[in-house]
Amino acid sequence: MLIVLTILHVLVSLFLIAVVLLQSGKGAEMGASFGSGGSQSVFGAGGGTSFLSKLTTSAAVIFMLTSLTLAYISGQPSSSSIMSDKGKTAPVTAPAAPASAPAAAPTEQKADSVPAAVPAPAPAQKK
Repeated sequence: MLIVLTILHVLVSLFLIAVVLLQSGKGAEMGASFGSGGSQSVFGAGGGTSFLSKLTTSAAVIFMLTSLTLAYISGQPSSSSIMSDKGKTAPVTAPAAPASAPAAAPTEQKADSVPAAVPAPAPAQKK
């Protein structure tokens, strides 16, 4: 559905460009400004519209409808996505220790086994 609508939107936009470029401007007919009537209009200078004007209006309406529909569809949350499972993380489990390996006995630290690299605090000096 989305692909068909996008193809229709592109075709209508190209058709709209072609129809607008085929039309002649209002200033192209100098006689229309003096009241002699336009060569393309049936009902006089201010009256009816030409066939190209009707085509332009209908193409513009179809273009706007497809634009609004595509914008509405793209704003809806999608149920299928390639990133749908990225937000869910599996719980991390620690690997089990092999049963044949003996358990390591905890080592006890003695109070006199302070590392030698730690310096003793310096006494405070008074002035």
